[in-house]
Amino acid sequence: MKTTQATTGLIVEKSAVEIFYEFLSRELSDSILVNSRIIYNNGIFLIKTYRELCEKLKLDQALFANYAAEFHGYPRVFLSELLFGRPFTESFSTKYLRDFGLFPYEAKDGVIKIATADPSNQKALHAIGLLLPKTPIIEVAAFDEIEIALKDTKNDSAANSESSLKEDTSDNSDDIDELRDLASGAPVVQAVEHMLERAVDMGATDIHVEPFKNSLQIRVRVDGILRPIPAPRLNKARAIISRIKIMANLNIAEHRLPQDGRARIRVSGKDIDIRVATMPTMHGESAILRLLEHNNNLLEISQLGLSKLDQLALERQLDSPYGLIIVTGPTGSGKTTTLASILARLNDTTRKILTIEDPVEYDIPGVCQSQIKPLIGLTFAASLRAFLRQDPDIIMVGEMRDSETAKISIQASLTGHLVLTTLHTNTAASAITRLVDMGIEPFLIGSSLLCIVAQRLLRILCLHCKRSILIDEEMMMRTPRYRAIGIKEGDTIFEPVGCERCTGTGYRGRRAVFEVLEINKTIRHLVTTQATDADIEKMARTGGMTTMIEDGLRLCLEGMTSVDEVFRVSMSR
Repeated sequence: MKTTQATTGLIVEKSAVEIFYEFLSRELSDSILVNSRIIYNNGIFLIKTYRELCEKLKLDQALFANYAAEFHGYPRVFLSELLFGRPFTESFSTKYLRDFGLFPYEAKDGVIKIATADPSNQKALHAIGLLLPKTPIIEVAAFDEIEIALKDTKNDSAANSESSLKEDTSDNSDDIDELRDLASGAPVVQAVEHMLERAVDMGATDIHVEPFKNSLQIRVRVDGILRPIPAPRLNKARAIISRIKIMANLNIAEHRLPQDGRARIRVSGKDIDIRVATMPTMHGESAILRLLEHNNNLLEISQLGLSKLDQLALERQLDSPYGLIIVTGPTGSGKTTTLASILARLNDTTRKILTIEDPVEYDIPGVCQSQIKPLIGLTFAASLRAFLRQDPDIIMVGEMRDSETAKISIQASLTGHLVLTTLHTNTAASAITRLVDMGIEPFLIGSSLLCIVAQRLLRILCLHCKRSILIDEEMMMRTPRYRAIGIKEGDTIFEPVGCERCTGTGYRGRRAVFEVLEINKTIRHLVTTQATDADIEKMARTGGMTTMIEDGLRLCLEGMTSVDEVFRVSMSR
């Protein structure tokens, strides 16, 4: 295929990578692709390989592999199949296979195959094929899936290698058997159990285990704020991290790469799901433990803390037979709790409800709930496609993380399904811009959206020690932010003091502040004409929408929270 270069008039042949880029441009929409100056320079295509193209476009590698398989007409293969196959990697350099994204193997049915992340590189495929016992079948996998398969093969072949042990260990204390025994010993087990019990008793959502040069630091996040707790001596740091890894079924021998895992334990009479993420640092591995209480205590919508106006607006839209409802906010802002409460409100025997989540935090009787498993290809997008063949009435998608998931969600909402999902944006109005950035046409957004709920969690004042303040003229002059948030002279507000019951913080517990943006005819017109976030929010407020800051002011005047807390939360907008 040939084309004319704009500046010189020369006839140049398009590369396979450029042709694939043009295919992606049509499939994903130019709006989510990077600036063309990074891709082209004076009409010359700059990208040389599929790996570089994937990185420049900042696409999810699994999504990139899906489109590569579709474009080249090869079948898509996933990591689980690569790991269960018999690898043919002995005759090849691991670096060569990794650089070109290749993994030759024999499948369970005896068929010889080559998984490739770059199907355009026919020379490399031909070279590998010549050294295999049979003519191989070509399949497409993601770059990271191939790298994991190659690493797994390398670990297996080097398990008894003396040189491998030297590479993986920096000193005698790194002996894996010794470390495993130390991590399973009573002192370390008790230290980790005590840490978990203390975190759960404090109502923590996260535990941060962080080694430094001369100390081990442990902090817990309570009501959104990190607090230090007593930590064991530094010489137990590696054993404690190893104990956490064992609990989460992670590889304790691997301390050079990040790892993610899960565990379920019972602490202080509660079933707790733990999501563990480790990260290598200068002074050892750090670990983050997200604590999720596994329970069926669903809140009713009336218990979420919505104002009467917001609750009525949301419930009006929940009566719709189809459409899209989005809950937005940062990680840990209570979005899943809100969605679970909505599902509880909608759940009855006349409706079939399907959910795909990561992870499943609430077990809702009568609702078919699934958890994503990316390693075997069970992603949000793949589950959504399967859901549409299950005759559902209501679909809940844990998060719209990519354009593929967003497109399928929009299509489902336009074909007779009520779709509930979450999105990471700062305000309700900015969710619309985010959907456009993900490649969704504005007219589809306007046609499908019912409402957007934005929320944050702010801390509630301790009932036993909060102190009231009557705002006078002098305080209004001295503190300009009172006027900025909407407080007037003569209003009574409250501030934190601190006591034993709130461990001296002045706060105890959290609740959400909301803004509910209903998509009426006026807002729908603004969406389809690609109005700015500010214009959409301005029009919504004219129609009666209250912002999260205004909702926070309501809680201030009711004595629920402080002005400082409203400002702390509103600054993240």
